[in-house]
Amino acid sequence: MTLTLTAILLLAAIAAVYIHDRRQHGHTILRNYPVIGHVRYFAETWGEYMRQYQYLPDWAERPFNRLERSWVYRSAKGVSNLVSFGSENVPSFVFRNAPFPALDHETRPWPGLTIGVSEGPGACREPYRANSFFNISGMSYGAISHAAVSALSAGALRAGIWMATGEGGLSRYHLEGGGDIVMQMGTAKYGVRDAAGNLSEEKLREIATHPQVKMFEVKLAQGAKPGKGGILPGAKVTAEIAAIRGIPAGQDSISPNRHTDIGSVAELGDFVARVRRVTGKPVGVKFVVGDPAFLDLWFADCAARPEACPDYVQVDGGEGGTGAAPAPLADYVGLPITQALPLVAAARERHGLKERIRIIASGKLITPDKVAWALCMGADFVSSARGFMFSLGCIQAMKCGTGRCPTGVTAVDPRLIAGLDPADKAVRVARYAERIRTEVEIIAHSCGLSDPSGFTGAHVTAIERGVGGFRATAA
Repeated sequence: MTLTLTAILLLAAIAAVYIHDRRQHGHTILRNYPVIGHVRYFAETWGEYMRQYQYLPDWAERPFNRLERSWVYRSAKGVSNLVSFGSENVPSFVFRNAPFPALDHETRPWPGLTIGVSEGPGACREPYRANSFFNISGMSYGAISHAAVSALSAGALRAGIWMATGEGGLSRYHLEGGGDIVMQMGTAKYGVRDAAGNLSEEKLREIATHPQVKMFEVKLAQGAKPGKGGILPGAKVTAEIAAIRGIPAGQDSISPNRHTDIGSVAELGDFVARVRRVTGKPVGVKFVVGDPAFLDLWFADCAARPEACPDYVQVDGGEGGTGAAPAPLADYVGLPITQALPLVAAARERHGLKERIRIIASGKLITPDKVAWALCMGADFVSSARGFMFSLGCIQAMKCGTGRCPTGVTAVDPRLIAGLDPADKAVRVARYAERIRTEVEIIAHSCGLSDPSGFTGAHVTAIERGVGGFRATAA
């Protein structure tokens, strides 16, 4: 009898936990996997103690280690990021603190930057005033779920940042949150293509009428698959996504390796000018650096033909992420952001385009140290995709291309998507962006600056490590 009563009480307790987990909105894993999901959180909580006994260290995971991901998780949840006893990080660079750092009354918010010019050749009718140096990089609806898109859009509004659509086109979920939007056009021109796959000025003009759409972005390549178009498995091409993109439902969505109408620097400039003329809004180009000589050819053309000059460039490092990519491209093609960004900034300076072209950096820049480094190296802005995925609750399950993401971020299964509450996650998205800005400002103040707009290469030092120890060198 006692055994039966114990079993009944145990089952009742499990049932109560199940009901609680399904009803709560703060943890997607528990909503999607009630009861058993607690095992993950137990292991996560006790991991710090177990690692004292030489289990997996915090810096061993790839592509993002536990130290990086934990920083994002805590920031998104509004939990303190203070550390005790000493740092576990092994930095490749450090910032040069000033002997007399800025006092609170000497600091100011980042002043913002305007993208696009209002007069002269290459002018647009509606330049964009960006009020945050940290923003959301392109993630297509289809690659991520509608709940994830809704949460990012609402979070962007709360944080005062922009959100890029990714190459999958503009959906109602991008618009419903109310945040600023960058409409990205990949090589297949999803959302702005005609029946033959060519650019449709009518559709381009229609998208430009949305006041939330602030800029347009021509995507030449992204870090995870430079030289290869976007890949969306057919299982993720629903009827709704197919309608947005202008493609058949249920079939693999594979973009061309490049824009069929852009095969030279001159054609790239002509395309940029065309999009700006039709939309009246700033136009940028996202690319991955391969041959540095291309930069001089391109920027020389920009200087000679200002009407064909992009308003910004987004430099994506070869370590960038995606939902699906061939392993050789993800692993071995494209310069990493640590090499690419300084090259682009130097080329812009050589051609006298610093005030004309803004630089956005992306590629695993998800923590304040990486963001501040990019600003020191010449970036005007930093964009992140995977950082914001972590803020939504992504656990790096590496299931992005399967549609079976356990957190609902990249899922297609309605049951898994239902676990992601857009209202709750929008708050986390905003907290993450705000914490990045706050801690980048802390670094700037330590370097004696009033705000991050004063960062230069002189404020950071690379650390070279060897068998005999390490030495500091100028960045």
